[in-house]
Amino acid sequence: MKVTVKAPAKINLSLDVLGRRPDGYHEISTVMQAVSLYDSVTVSRNDSGKVTVFCAYDGVPNDDTNIVAKAAYRFFDYCRLEPQGVHIEIDKQIPTQAGLAGGSGDGAAAILALNLLFDARLTPADMNAIGERVGADVPFCIEGGTKLCTGTGTSLKKLPRFRCESIVICKPDAVSVSTAEAYQKVDALPKHPCYTDEMIKALYSRDLFMITSTIFNDFELALQIPQVSEIKKIMLECKAKGAGMSGSGSAVFGVFDSRRKAEKCCEKLRQSFPQTFLCKPVNTGCEVVSN
Repeated sequence: MKVTVKAPAKINLSLDVLGRRPDGYHEISTVMQAVSLYDSVTVSRNDSGKVTVFCAYDGVPNDDTNIVAKAAYRFFDYCRLEPQGVHIEIDKQIPTQAGLAGGSGDGAAAILALNLLFDARLTPADMNAIGERVGADVPFCIEGGTKLCTGTGTSLKKLPRFRCESIVICKPDAVSVSTAEAYQKVDALPKHPCYTDEMIKALYSRDLFMITSTIFNDFELALQIPQVSEIKKIMLECKAKGAGMSGSGSAVFGVFDSRRKAEKCCEKLRQSFPQTFLCKPVNTGCEVVSN
């Protein structure tokens, strides 16, 4: 038996890093939004007694260092099972090291698939508890939609659904950001009010102009990546209502009120940046597509 789950990417409509906690982690306040750019994760059982991983995407590890293997071991531990024989294949469409939660989404998808394969009958709260042990973005990737994420990113609160016609996502080639380095640079920023509070108000207003005027990301401010500025400039020239960097980068998203404008923007960006995608906001997280 095997189960296939699709895992959406996410963008951060706003992202404030509030400071370093005594435990060494950072306190954040961010609005995350799931989008229709998907990885596909297929998990099958076997008699090997081992967790094996395969992904053809360059740079993704095919061993226990892959987040899906970590998710599997956390699942077995939570369910008080000895590690079982499972093979996990990832069909990756979401760029890596882009701030789009591609890895976290794969981990979330693995948890959903394992829950079905082993008839564990885990509740959403159970799966989120496992997800927290795998990665900070994993609980959001399980649930998806539009959420306020606080603490280390694992405390979720549902927000009014974000709606727009299209979203363009673009990742500059040869620009990948180390999360540790990104946090070091954010720590050096002067303190400022929490912009995520303004994004929450904007989402409740359901006013697209107000929402896109409130897009903010501390990492974008701290890292000052030239290609990010270039991509944002092109998006805004193509009539995006707003644009910003996602997560710790380096992917950039633009929000459009017209699919035609978004398509033209994609055409222009792809001349210089092949990893450009047309998508839209979605109100779901990981979903089972076959079992």
